[in-house]
Parts: sequence; structure tokens; C-alpha cells
Amino acid sequence: MAIPTLRKPEDCKYDILSLGEGMIRLDPGEERIHTTRHFRAWEGGGEYNVARGLKRCFGKRSAVATAIPDNPLGRLLEDLIFQGGVATEYVRWVPFDGIGRKVRVGLNFTERGFGVRAAVGCSDRGHSAAAQIQRGDFDWDTIFGRDGVRWLHTGGIFAGLSDTTPGAVLEAMAAAKKHGTVVSYDLNYRPSLWKDIGGQEKARQVNRELAAMVDVMIGNEEDFSASLGFEVEGLDAHCSKLDPRNFKKMIEEAVRAFPNFSAVATTLRNAKTASVNDWGAILYCDGAFHEADLRENLEIYDRVGGGDSFASGLIYGLMEGKGPQTAVNYGAAHGALAMTTPGDTTTASLREVKRVMQGGGARISR
Repeated sequence: MAIPTLRKPEDCKYDILSLGEGMIRLDPGEERIHTTRHFRAWEGGGEYNVARGLKRCFGKRSAVATAIPDNPLGRLLEDLIFQGGVATEYVRWVPFDGIGRKVRVGLNFTERGFGVRAAVGCSDRGHSAAAQIQRGDFDWDTIFGRDGVRWLHTGGIFAGLSDTTPGAVLEAMAAAKKHGTVVSYDLNYRPSLWKDIGGQEKARQVNRELAAMVDVMIGNEEDFSASLGFEVEGLDAHCSKLDPRNFKKMIEEAVRAFPNFSAVATTLRNAKTASVNDWGAILYCDGAFHEADLRENLEIYDRVGGGDSFASGLIYGLMEGKGPQTAVNYGAAHGALAMTTPGDTTTASLREVKRVMQGGGARISR
């Protein structure tokens, strides 16, 4: 059980391609969604965030495959993606119908929690362009064959958007496998995505089918339970018992069920309050477990995107052949840094990630 050999960089146009929805996040800052009078606009999206992190922090050639309506909001999203350095040549621009009856940009309203008040997310993404992606919308043989991509990343958020997106994911994965591209998948279970289309039962049906095509599976304890049906023993409803032994049992069960997994990674989070979390991670790879040191009482500024930044740091470490232990350390450090700044996406540098990995403190740098 080892990561498949990656294609050579010189044979590929991109190191990483993410398939998923890009959204505009509207952030009320220190206020609340239902009382604010202003929002700050960011871009975000579970799959997109990984490609952006690999570009901005780790210097990898990144692209996104998605669909965006051709209107001013869509062009705002494009401009934000440009700022992240992610290539847009595989974006499908969909004609706008005038008022959004048929197609629109997905919106994500997110307020940061504090203390006993948890963070709150409210999505407004029905009928989005990305939710209507289906088989045949992308020429995957050209993307993975002629152009070349070393790594494909996608996930359970995109797969849960509509009846057509799981088929698009399967088609992309099959083409990636055909051309020797490594496939990673972040389960990223969101109850709001599934509750109106069959709940956990539907989520498990979709994700278990997709899991059979995955090389590197990523998620947290809720993701593996809700999306694949693997439970963590001894975990209470508040996720306050982060005993790595119980997580390892869950991972071993997942690997037995899906022997195609070459690596399985899970984050460990105990949310003591919205602004203080314990944070760690485990990677199973090459027949052994590798743990990042648990960071107790990590102070959180904005928790959204922490898991995506973990994924991008982990992928960077595996892609660069750093070894499983170093890879999980990259992921945990990058995820921790991402939660110290506002917005879904990372603002960390590789230098900062390495400093955190080496135990560097918060003394001012000047």
C-alpha cells in the first residue's frame, strides 16, 4: 500500500487539478449574518481551496475544472481565482439567462464563531452552474492525456450538489486513472447538502461508489461515519475524546473495505470553544500510521478552510516525496495556520509552514 508513482512534472502541464464548485463567500466579519449591514467578498469552495493552497503556499501549478455563469458575479469569481493564481482554462462559461432562473453563482454566507457561539454557515447555491455539471462536459482525455495532470483532487461537497455531479466525478476519476494521474478525495460531509435528497443514506450510497476509484482518501471522524459508514469507537457527540487508537481502528476498517486506498488521512479536532480547538492528524500509508503532534488549545480566528489547507499540505508532502510523516506534518501545520486568518483560503507561506512544523512560536518577526 503505497502512493502510486506520480507522472513526471516535465510531462504534465499541471501538478494539481481540482474538480468542484467555486463560490463567492460573503463574510460579515465580526458581526452576524442576520444582523450585519455589510459583507466582505472572498472566493472559496472545498475542492478549489486545495488547488489554491497548493499554488499560493507551495508553488505548484494548479488549475480548476468548474462551471461559472457569464455575468458580473461570475467575472468577480474569476477575478478572485486569478488572485489565487489558479489557472482557469478548464472553466466552462455558461450563458446567463438574465435573472438566474437557470444558472447562477453559488453563494456561501459564513460567520465566524467566538467562545460558546459556534460558527454558522448558510449556503445559497441551488441551480448553480457547477451543480449542473454532468458527464461529457469536459474532455478529460485531452486534460489528462494531451495536457497532463499529475494529481486530481475532488470531494464530497461537489458530489453532493446534484444528481449529475457524481457521474461527472466518476468520469473524471476513470480518465485520471487511465492516464496515470493520482486521485484524492475529501469526503467533506455537509448535512445541509444531503438532507433534502436522502440524507446520510444517499451520502453513503454516492460516496461508497466513488471511494472505489480513490487513491488518497481524506476526511474527519464525521466524514467517515456519515459518508462511508465507519464509526469511531468511544467518540462522544462533541468529539471531545481524541484517542488516536480509536481513529486508527476506523482507518483500518476503511482500508479493508477499500483496498484501493493507498493512503488514508484524517484530521483530529476537539472544539473546546469556537475559538479554542485541539488539532491533530493521522495518516495511514505504506502499512503504517503516522501522527502529527496534537496541538492543544489552538486559537482559532476563522475555522473555515482548515481541512482544505490540511489536504493541500498533505498532498504537497506526498507529491514531493517527503515521506508520510513529513507529509502529515505539512498538512497539520498548514491547516493550523489557515485557521488564524479570515476567509476560506490560505494566506500562509511555505516558510511559515516549515516554521510551525519545527515548533516555532508566535514571537514577532521583523
